[in-house]
Amino acid sequence: MQEKTLSEMQREVDAYISQFKEGYFSPLSMLARMSEEVGELAREVNHRFGEKPKKPEEADNSIELELGDILFITICFANSLGIDLTEAHNKVMHKFNTRDAERWTKKDTD
Repeated sequence: MQEKTLSEMQREVDAYISQFKEGYFSPLSMLARMSEEVGELAREVNHRFGEKPKKPEEADNSIELELGDILFITICFANSLGIDLTEAHNKVMHKFNTRDAERWTKKDTD
């Protein structure tokens, strides 16, 4: 599958949502949806890496799909507020590369 930029993903999600009269949910509803999706991711991580195995009758979800759901709702949230996620990412990386530059021990580059 071809790689996509964040801008391409934002346009793809917008094209999908724009076909429906309802459009994007309100920011509060999207935050609630994002919280639900993070909870589902936590459940999957706990099943795979924690001490709580799945019940036999539980659906076989995956961490990959849960992360995809979180990415989708994040893009919806950003689109609804007019936020360019590439720009947001660049700002966050600048913050980490400056503020947190010496926070952790770097690997040797030999």
